[in-house]
Amino acid sequence: MIELPDSYQAYLEGKSERVVQTIRPVLMQSAADRLHGVRISYNPGPTGHQAHLDENLPFGTIVEDID
Repeated sequence: MIELPDSYQAYLEGKSERVVQTIRPVLMQSAADRLHGVRISYNPGPTGHQAHLDENLPFGTIVEDID
């Protein structure tokens, strides 16, 4: 089983179930390859949160942006 780093687990704490379900797969992908961090964008409106691996971020790092 893939373990999320503490920084990812801390980020998920207190988030709604919908946000966790949206972001967790990307965090798991990052934890599996251990190469890149994750950029999370928030788009006001129906799309909400989106996450993707960011090769400019070191593994274990999460950066939030507003799109």
